[in-house]
Amino acid sequence: HTHKVFADLGESYAEHCIVCTAPSKTFNIAGLQVSNIFIPNDSLRRRFIKEIDRAGYSQLNTMGIVGCEGAYKVGAPWLDELKEYIQDNIQFTIDYVANYMPKIHVYRPEGTYLMWLDCSKLPLSPKERDEWIINDAKLWLDTGSMFGVDGEDFERINVACPRKTLEEGLEAWRRAYEARGF
Repeated sequence: HTHKVFADLGESYAEHCIVCTAPSKTFNIAGLQVSNIFIPNDSLRRRFIKEIDRAGYSQLNTMGIVGCEGAYKVGAPWLDELKEYIQDNIQFTIDYVANYMPKIHVYRPEGTYLMWLDCSKLPLSPKERDEWIINDAKLWLDTGSMFGVDGEDFERINVACPRKTLEEGLEAWRRAYEARGF
């Protein structure tokens, strides 16, 4: 899927929006505390600048500027490799869960490294499932219930990690799954 920026829908949309981006997650530089704010409308931009000046947020972090510029200027090859690595981890997770934990269904993410795993076929309540994963598998996943009622049957896993870490986590879950006789 390709990301579409709201302002690209047309000039009339761009005139009424503020687009905020940051290299922090993509390039793992959150510690540099830098972001980009695009405001095509001159009047809106002036009002925004006035407010951030008044709030004391108008000074930029020098290292953040350099890091942001470097990430965007020379980071594309690294990012391409990272995206391929994450896609491989996604496929690995889908295959692993299908082969070893067939009562759990994995959804392929559309634009992130966070995967939703449907655990509705397990004979456990969301609370029991979370306790089982924490206590038996020794994993801490994002329980779907933290995202509302519709997420109660799900767990969410981050696959933007070294393959070895992912394998160890899935193997621990598999052992807990098999020990329960699922």
